[in-house]
Amino acid sequence: MRPIYAIRSFLIKKINRDIRRLSSTPALCKPVFMAALLGLVSVNISQAAAAPSHHSAQKLQLIGLNTDEIDPAEDNLSDIADMLEAADDIDDSIDSVADESVLNDEAEVIDTAIPPEVAHVSLNAISPETLKTFVAVVDLVRREYVDAVNDETLFNNAMSGMLTKLDSHAEFLDAEAYENLRAFTEGDVGDVGIKVSYQPREGYWVITEVIDDSPADKKGIAVGDYLHQVGEFKLDENRQTNDVEQLLMGIAGTQVDVVTSKAGRRKHTTTLQRNNSHPQTIEIELVDGIAVVRLPAFQNDSRDRLLEGLIDLDAPVSGILLDLRDNPGGVLTSAVNVASLFMNDTDVVQVQARQNEPRVLSTTGEAILKPLPMVVLQNRYSASAAEVLASSLQAQQRATILGEVSYGKGSVQSVIPLNDEQAVKLTVANYMTATGKKIDEIGVTPDVMLSGNESTWRQQALELVKERALTSGVRFVRKPNRAQ
Repeated sequence: MRPIYAIRSFLIKKINRDIRRLSSTPALCKPVFMAALLGLVSVNISQAAAAPSHHSAQKLQLIGLNTDEIDPAEDNLSDIADMLEAADDIDDSIDSVADESVLNDEAEVIDTAIPPEVAHVSLNAISPETLKTFVAVVDLVRREYVDAVNDETLFNNAMSGMLTKLDSHAEFLDAEAYENLRAFTEGDVGDVGIKVSYQPREGYWVITEVIDDSPADKKGIAVGDYLHQVGEFKLDENRQTNDVEQLLMGIAGTQVDVVTSKAGRRKHTTTLQRNNSHPQTIEIELVDGIAVVRLPAFQNDSRDRLLEGLIDLDAPVSGILLDLRDNPGGVLTSAVNVASLFMNDTDVVQVQARQNEPRVLSTTGEAILKPLPMVVLQNRYSASAAEVLASSLQAQQRATILGEVSYGKGSVQSVIPLNDEQAVKLTVANYMTATGKKIDEIGVTPDVMLSGNESTWRQQALELVKERALTSGVRFVRKPNRAQ
């Protein structure tokens, strides 16, 4: 993937003027240092868009601002204004940072150019009242919030809020979340560190266990608290324990909002990161000649581990049941690689970025498992890459899909590093089925709807595979080492 350039854009002249004008307001003197920093944002744009050739008086000024140019002790308006004047020159030495996306293959190129309506926004579009309000809020929190909060925490929260308001998948990743998300590509799913059960006597879901030092523990969630909502899903007596567990789990490093209360008192929303990791393994067992494959998530090596599991069976296989229930997705190209085991030269998914034409990802290599009849199990928590795989197998009539309508997550996130310890996870594209059908907020409708207790679904799926099973199975063996 071509480099993503982190361009530090600063509203030099406008903030300069506004700061001088606002300096006469004593209540705003101390917080203005933060208002000045507010103008320093990271934008991913191509070199071509970095310096538009016209409207120079109306465009964003691009500068290099080193942290050692700012003295944190200098917390007054006139000094900040002087600093901005000194930084008014354009710095061509822009650092390039590789996009270490875990959700896009290396060959994908994302058009990150800023469109004209953004690049040429008048400086007057940033209202002095907006800056004044932001500074006033920060100052109010500094002085009146019940606990002392340092400025760095406030700014991290501001960045996180800015991203999460875009959509439920965009996030600011701190060092721990970033490391967990990188670890996920090798096999981790995470939760927030709590267990719950429904208590009919209280009429609520009650937290029965909080793991020490887990994300929930660090945010003050305790045993006995009521859990009212996870994400957008409200909890009632109709939910199953497995439902709630799956809502709390997800790709390691991602976050989820939970609504809790102390014994039914005032409800409180807390954002938790799924950093309590659970290394995932692909479970494969042979049942009457059918290989039952439970694929919990898509990591970089899912294809290879699936093949290794079939080899380790050391017995003929006459059909495959692929269980994608509760699979939250993961690495998109991993789903394409797994699809390549079952289909030759087949379009799997269309990826649509903001400005580019849709890009089609197709299977590659030898479809080793093509001769085997196949059934796929999914449920309402099968999402993202799991839906890509199921929809492509369904569209090609390669497999029969059993279960219920899947989750309906049809967006692609790119993880863009800001430095060695922090990153932004940003929605950069939407994907559709190979035939152009929308997945987001719709999901994949199974060929055979199943309902009731999920514990019976596997047997129903097995019976269907057996009806189509090969009379003589296929045994998988490792290729001999040519060096021996």
